[in-house]
Amino acid sequence: MEDEGDDRIYTVVVNDEGQYSIWLSARDIPPGWHITGMTGPKNQCLAYIEEVWVDLRPLSLRKHMDEEASRHVAT
Repeated sequence: MEDEGDDRIYTVVVNDEGQYSIWLSARDIPPGWHITGMTGPKNQCLAYIEEVWVDLRPLSLRKHMDEEASRHVAT
């Protein structure tokens, strides 16, 4: 497995569009990303993301689609 021996600690981050990623904890978080509170080995962070990021569409698209659906219900 590619990640075997990777004993680095990662932080799960999320951006304003609700998209998740991992970032090495030793590095500064890039602009536009926010810490979720989950930190640990790479495999645990990726498992966490798989658990919480169930809708991969960007937040702006989800909002737009919800607005469109609401308009169709109202008519």
